[in-house]
Amino acid sequence: MATPARTLSQPLQGLTVVTLEQAVAAPFATARLADAGARVVKVERPEGDFARGYDRAAKGQSSYFVWLNRGKDSVVLDLATDEGKRRLADMIAGADVFIQNLRPGSAAKLGFDPQQLRAENPWLICCSISGYDADGPLAERKAYDLLIQAESGLCSITGGPDEPSRVGVSIVDIATGATAHAAILEALIGRSINGQGADIQISMFDVMADWLTVPLLNHEAGNTPHRLGLRHPSIAPYGVFATADGSQVLISIQSEREWAVLCREVIDAPEAVNDPLTCSNVARVENRERTDRLVSAAFGALGREDVVAKLDKNGIAFAIVNDMQGLAEHGELKRIEVQTPLGPVSFAQPAAKFRGAPRSYGAVPGLGETPNEVRDG
Repeated sequence: MATPARTLSQPLQGLTVVTLEQAVAAPFATARLADAGARVVKVERPEGDFARGYDRAAKGQSSYFVWLNRGKDSVVLDLATDEGKRRLADMIAGADVFIQNLRPGSAAKLGFDPQQLRAENPWLICCSISGYDADGPLAERKAYDLLIQAESGLCSITGGPDEPSRVGVSIVDIATGATAHAAILEALIGRSINGQGADIQISMFDVMADWLTVPLLNHEAGNTPHRLGLRHPSIAPYGVFATADGSQVLISIQSEREWAVLCREVIDAPEAVNDPLTCSNVARVENRERTDRLVSAAFGALGREDVVAKLDKNGIAFAIVNDMQGLAEHGELKRIEVQTPLGPVSFAQPAAKFRGAPRSYGAVPGLGETPNEVRDG
């Protein structure tokens, strides 16, 4: 069967991705590849990806699995058997990309060492995702999202003054998946230029350490970040203030010009513009309590609509502190609907939009379902 021509909305059409994946990080990357038209073959153990059982929030199915497995085929293989290994070898032989997030060394023990695979097929792009660097001292340690949040130090700068906290989404997994997606696309571009595939290794710890560069550099400069809740460690005022009717409004002042506008036009405190204790961002951070009291007093005397009107009118950056109901009802929320074994599920649309090339999103497969399988005839 001839390979279909690529379109703007399906730029990866004709590419095949074979993935030994589970949980979140690798499925995040491969979902985006499937969105772009690649055929993604998800290899599952006989009991299925364990993320299928995380919750029942999506019409009785796992919200994680429905979100991250749209548009894929599910192939069930028992890799403890020779037949399972043979079938996987045949699939990889016809693939453009092979992704796996087994524990370091596990793929090699099964006979699928990325270096050997690439020696046999230099065109192949391999991407291995692990918790820690495969050559590092913690290579054998199991790792999941919250464990890496803690180990990397992220939790130490997250939360309020009293105790560290988990970031409210699986940020390590998502960041790792996004890093893998970008690296695979980079490798595909490189292959189109030099004809060579790639052997990509990504660890969740390395991804989070990269994202923590700014607090790390500040700590090493003697300015260790402290947990401030919904306040910015380096900028003031940049935090949450309550209105008279109990709404929470978060504002962000990024320059002395904006501070002057806020003082004169919003909080009626023109004297604070030139006050040595508040005239610069450095001074306002050093005197954060004084700065915040000025804003709190003004916001606390007004209702939410009045505060929002003043901020909008004067070009001050702000946001309402919403909950999930606020997101569900938000005018900016765009949704897609995907088919699942138990009916259609609606959730947030992927952020990248290609003008003039609307995307369609494939169904979530049941265990062993292959709706995208290419068949002759």
